[in-house]
Amino acid sequence: MGAIFAFPDPDTPSPARMNDPSADTYLLKLYVTGTSPRTRQAIENLQRICEQELRGRYKLDIIDVLEQPQAAEDDRILATPTLIKQLPLPLRRVIGDLSDKEKVLFGLEVRPLPDPDNHPTDR
Repeated sequence: MGAIFAFPDPDTPSPARMNDPSADTYLLKLYVTGTSPRTRQAIENLQRICEQELRGRYKLDIIDVLEQPQAAEDDRILATPTLIKQLPLPLRRVIGDLSDKEKVLFGLEVRPLPDPDNHPTDR
């Protein structure tokens, strides 16, 4: 297992979408330790949340602290799994297996895409 895995890197948004909050690209780092069940669960949970809520608007790096201890030290990782949202600012951290989707979204201040099936009615 390599130390860093990159997952889908979204296309750069067009200039027309630069001021659109739904166009934000989320740069995420997930620090894990080895290939334990807790590590696998955190990775699966995060991938599911990202695909459901960010749909191609994210880049996820998974970093094994056993293989990249300097990266963990640079980001001051004290426990794993730890998820860091680097962009968009502000920087946010969530520690744990990421099983509670609402807490992960709230903790990272993630703005999910609007549901295309939900059409608000004008009043």
